[in-house]
Amino acid sequence: MKVTSPQPETPMTKMAKQTAVPADSQQRPNASTWNLLRRIHRDEEGAVSIETILIIAAIAIPILIFIIKFGWPRIKAWFNQGMQELEGGMDDAAGA
Repeated sequence: MKVTSPQPETPMTKMAKQTAVPADSQQRPNASTWNLLRRIHRDEEGAVSIETILIIAAIAIPILIFIIKFGWPRIKAWFNQGMQELEGGMDDAAGA
């Protein structure tokens, strides 16, 4: 009895599986649409990056909400103080 290990999937065999047309495709009027939807549903490329983006968003959104809700008055006051100091410096420079 000979035991063989499964061959790794190459890009060519992957493409052949994705472009395979079912035997009953002539019966359906829009078989190409169904084939496209099946290929899109099976495609897992980019899944990791989407998951990473969702994790980052789940962390960043609460932080942004906290900063906007509680930190914004302090940020606004700091910015306004800086602007007043700049305007005072300009007035001093113009009068000198």
